[in-house]
Amino acid sequence: MAARKGSSGMLASTIVLGIVAVILVAIGIARGGGQHVQGLKIALKLTWEIAPLILFAMVVAGMIQVLIPRELVARWVGGESGFRGILIGTVAGALSPGGPYINIPLVAVLLRGGAGIGTTVAFLTAWSLISLSRLPMEIGILGWRFTAVRMASSFFFPPIAGLIALALARSGR
Repeated sequence: MAARKGSSGMLASTIVLGIVAVILVAIGIARGGGQHVQGLKIALKLTWEIAPLILFAMVVAGMIQVLIPRELVARWVGGESGFRGILIGTVAGALSPGGPYINIPLVAVLLRGGAGIGTTVAFLTAWSLISLSRLPMEIGILGWRFTAVRMASSFFFPPIAGLIALALARSGR
């Protein structure tokens, strides 16, 4: 059932994005001056640059799904893993160096593999807020003090978000 929900959500998102793209190309054509051609060239260049990343991210997500036993996922980060699973999700999200093309498919695979909603929400929240792979750039550009304040103010949100997600999921049963 989760695969169907994800598939229908992806289809709806694809349709909406397709409609927006067609409208924007039509606006570019109506304006004249070749803006639509320039926009499509940029889109093609971006596609060429991002396609290998998406391809490899999908291979990683697929291989994780078949190589990691469902029982192992359920035991460590499943719905019944509670706060331990949420903490594991938080640490994994903070350490994950990938962008959305890697982490969102990874979370989808983890959910299909038996990971709990609290764990996966904590993972995505930590990846979004903490992401230790960004620290060197953040410290270099914004300085130690700002980075320390930002980290201190964001540190507790991933586990809290995971606990809220877990409570919401349990109340919706």
